Amino acid sequence: MATEPTTEAAIETKKKSKIVPIILVVLLVIGAVFGVKEYLYYSVHVDTDDAQIDGDISPVVARVGGYVNEIKFEENTKVTEGQSLVTLDDRDFKVKLEQAMAGQKGASAGVGVSQSEIIATSANTSTAKANIESAKVRLWQAQKDFDRYANLVKDGSITQQQFDQAKATRDVAQATYRSAQDQYTAALKQVGTTQSQLAVSSNTVSLHQSDVDFAKLQLSYTDIKAPATGIVSKKNVQKGQLVQAGQSLFSIVNENSLYVTANFKETQLEEIHAGLKVNVEVDAFPDQEIEGTVYNFSPITGAKGSLLPPDNATGNFVKVVQRVPVKIKLKASKEMLEKLRPGMSVKVSVITKD
Repeated sequence: MATEPTTEAAIETKKKSKIVPIILVVLLVIGAVFGVKEYLYYSVHVDTDDAQIDGDISPVVARVGGYVNEIKFEENTKVTEGQSLVTLDDRDFKVKLEQAMAGQKGASAGVGVSQSEIIATSANTSTAKANIESAKVRLWQAQKDFDRYANLVKDGSITQQQFDQAKATRDVAQATYRSAQDQYTAALKQVGTTQSQLAVSSNTVSLHQSDVDFAKLQLSYTDIKAPATGIVSKKNVQKGQLVQAGQSLFSIVNENSLYVTANFKETQLEEIHAGLKVNVEVDAFPDQEIEGTVYNFSPITGAKGSLLPPDNATGNFVKVVQRVPVKIKLKASKEMLEKLRPGMSVKVSVITKD
């Protein structure tokens, strides 16, 4: 009976000695299976969880200053491109437009006056030209009479008084002819001057038209519209608030421009190129996989584009693996895209081989 405990202990020892190798074998098999699976996966995939949803964010900035009259939207709601969102008090701008239009009207009246003067001076020119022809005929007649009287006075056929009278008539005709020529020249110069005044008036009208166009443009800026279709965020304006030109009022996230920015290590880029398929897993929706495509690469690393980029020439260089932003276009349903928001964390897996 004394040998029974010894026998049971031996049996237990033998059982334990068999379990340990079995456990080790199972662990080795599991490890091998896991290792092979990981090797096969990473031989055709490049993964990173340093990625997020990005999108085009359009800041809406006031282009003119004024008091806010009305706000026509709620924050975090969808708006469409061209939709009126904020209106400013436009009374000052309407007054400026009226002033510009009044100036344009006055300038247009000046053009009308110049055109009337051109017509009048042109008529004067025609009259002056006709006077030249009339004076020329009278001069011709007076010259003929003078020449005839000059021959008659030599043989005493006429008196000296008659000859002197013919000479005076000739001299008066010559003076009248020269005066008519001078008047015609002056009329031509007056036409040129009036035409120059018309050009100046026309330029003044163009200048005032520019003032009118500018005033209309400034007035249109009091109605602030959505530059794109998307979701309004970062609202920074209230009714009655005085805003200044250049002040940011809110932003619009363009819902049709969502993409992923994945920061891959520089050592992972060897097998990545544009056009490769990508599996995207959004942390907020882990059960929904989204397809994507590698689109392009940033020309600089993330660190180089930071506010204070590292300087490796300072003598205390420590080599750190850099990351390069890669843009990935998304292929998802409209319903899914509406759920995504810029800044959401994602995990991406680039399929390097089919």
